[in-house]
Amino acid sequence: MLLLTTTRDALLAPLQSVAGIVEKRHTLPILSNVLIEKHGDQLTMLATDIEIQIRTTTGGHIGGEDASITVGARKLQDILRALPDSTDVSLTLDDKRLTVKAGRSRFQLQTLPAADYPSLNPPADASARLTIGQRTFKRQLAQVSYAMAQQDIRYYLNGLLLIAEGGELRMVATDGHRLAYAASDLDAPIATRSEAILPRKTVLELARQLADNDDPLEILLAGNQAVFRFGSIELITKLIDGKFPDYERVIPQAHPKLISFARQPLLSALQRAAILTNEKFRGVRMVLEDGLLKIASNNAEQEEAMDELEIDYQGDKLDIGFNVTYLLDVLNNLNSETVDWRFNDGNSSALITLPGNEKFKYVVMPMRI
Repeated sequence: MLLLTTTRDALLAPLQSVAGIVEKRHTLPILSNVLIEKHGDQLTMLATDIEIQIRTTTGGHIGGEDASITVGARKLQDILRALPDSTDVSLTLDDKRLTVKAGRSRFQLQTLPAADYPSLNPPADASARLTIGQRTFKRQLAQVSYAMAQQDIRYYLNGLLLIAEGGELRMVATDGHRLAYAASDLDAPIATRSEAILPRKTVLELARQLADNDDPLEILLAGNQAVFRFGSIELITKLIDGKFPDYERVIPQAHPKLISFARQPLLSALQRAAILTNEKFRGVRMVLEDGLLKIASNNAEQEEAMDELEIDYQGDKLDIGFNVTYLLDVLNNLNSETVDWRFNDGNSSALITLPGNEKFKYVVMPMRI
């Protein structure tokens, strides 16, 4: 039974959109598969890991009968990638085997019944519906997502807090050692404040999939689910059920020492100092003096690095240590030429902001060196 005839690229693009969430090894074999549904000239592909589901629908596929099957996602993706660009490809289903033909190449893949494939249903009612440009949301994710925890026992930290209120969308991420906050304007205000904690895997998938343009992203929040619709893609995710820390208490309000740094020279100096940090603790010392910032590091082999930057600072000497990774993360994910740092003393957190911009804040705890 012929399913369809199309080009290699027309099959590979939607498959790559959904296959990123497929786990290499899973206790349920069918979750290694992608669900392919053919109706008329419409082709729908769906993948899930039970927690996240991605569906994409494309048109313009030629001929064939309507059918639904599941087939190994990564195997099919690897086959299509190995074919020459713009090759014509046909999919044929015979006795539970899917045959992929392209020129003189032929591949036969095992299938599993589409009826056995688990799926998440979009919620009937949403507590919040919001729309924002894809580029805006993607850049906002980049400003905070690196601060998410990884495999923390406090499971609610292994994700990102999303708050929609009025005409603003706020994002917060923290691993207990640093906290990133970013806000942006919604296309239209919403009536009711809504919160959701997105799982880490969902955040990374959105960052990968969203386009760098102003096309709309529609977000639905409903109970323990969130739905993201953009382009031809619908992503449904379960939410993390937990109480996120009160981030507003963590952000310092009155640090007296304010210094503006040129972002790129500071980033370069920290990258150089990072080379000779202790591999486990990754600590660097930052010493502020009149007109000068000294950045120093050393390691267990008694090797040392020292860098100096001229700065506009007049005041008491300050000696403070940080995990250099936490500083590199924030500087690498900002595109401002200048960053403002606010300090109190050597035992207090530092606050990093952007000049004239209240929509971004980054708090980093000091470390003893």
